[in-house]
Amino acid sequence: MNLQTVTTPSETDAMHKAQPFAHPRLLLTTASRLSWIAVAVVVAAGLAATWAARAADSKPAAAPGAPQPSLTVTLTQAQRTDLAVTVAANGNVAPWQEAIVGAEGNGWRLAEVRANVGDLVRRGQVLATFTADMANADLAQSKAGVAEAEANALEAAANAARARELQTTGALSAQQINQFLTAERTAQARLAALRASAQVQQLRLAQTQVLAPDAGVISSRSATVGAVVPAGQELFRLIRQSRLEWRAEVAASELGLIQPGMAVRVTTAGGSTVAGKVRMVAPTVDAATRNGIVYVDLPAALQGGARAGMFARGEFDIARSAAMTLPQTAVLLRDGFSVVFKLVAGNKVQQVQVGVGRRVGDRIEITRGLDVNARVVAAGAGFLGDGDTVRVVEAAAAPK
Repeated sequence: MNLQTVTTPSETDAMHKAQPFAHPRLLLTTASRLSWIAVAVVVAAGLAATWAARAADSKPAAAPGAPQPSLTVTLTQAQRTDLAVTVAANGNVAPWQEAIVGAEGNGWRLAEVRANVGDLVRRGQVLATFTADMANADLAQSKAGVAEAEANALEAAANAARARELQTTGALSAQQINQFLTAERTAQARLAALRASAQVQQLRLAQTQVLAPDAGVISSRSATVGAVVPAGQELFRLIRQSRLEWRAEVAASELGLIQPGMAVRVTTAGGSTVAGKVRMVAPTVDAATRNGIVYVDLPAALQGGARAGMFARGEFDIARSAAMTLPQTAVLLRDGFSVVFKLVAGNKVQQVQVGVGRRVGDRIEITRGLDVNARVVAAGAGFLGDGDTVRVVEAAAAPK
């Protein structure tokens, strides 16, 4: 069954009251405003298109297909300079000469140790002392024997003198005179022997003091107070005159290039570089390594940083020769080869393989592959590829 909604007259009047009638003049004003807004939008769009066209006309037209620069670079050229021809070597720092100071007496007890490792000592300085009681007693005994022998020698000399005076008178027989003369010589010989013995005891007493054989620095100490040491036992080691040397191991093929007096640049483990001088080239070569030893004197100023046993490397200045060099920043290592980027026509760069040699400071020698007049990229070449286009700028002038 269909149900229909029936609206009564009273409901219709209520709906007309809820929706008031719109005035025709109000509808006309709203339409006019919308028309003016649409016109304004159209005019603004036209002006924007005109300005865009004028801006496009003012820009220079780029050539179709022109490459864009990939990097802004500065250029440099090779320079000719004199570089040293060097021989590189490694080696150890060692004392120039090392003295071993030991005990001269046998069975003496150490009473005092006056020196320690690192002490600078002078020649003849007392390093340690032994107990001297026994040596003093032996010396006193020897001196007493000498005094007795001197008295006996005086008596024998007097008797011999009287015997000589009576020799012509016949008061004494020849045998008695000979006995007196023999007794005199025997007494003199005994006196000499006892004096020598006393001198030995004096030397033994002096040996109770351990003296420095030369000026230098103490490198090791094994002396201990109270120890009873045999003769010859090591007590101290002394670097004579505090001198050190660099013992460079040089290949046999290059050993003949080095001569005494040649300048050497030695770099220690601490990184400091100092100038040395070749003192001697070893006359033999090690059969196992085929290296020879070159002895290089180090100056006293280096001894504050060098230590015996320290590793060091160095270079011998053999000669000087002309070379073509570039800044090290201009040379790259690619695929195991050294390359530079050379400027060619059209502000393009070309990768060129070169040979390198000696390095001095911030420059490197170019041995082949590059003309001296070629202009190459000075820095930043690692971001370039072969055939790239670059923008070249002049390098800033160095301050005077």
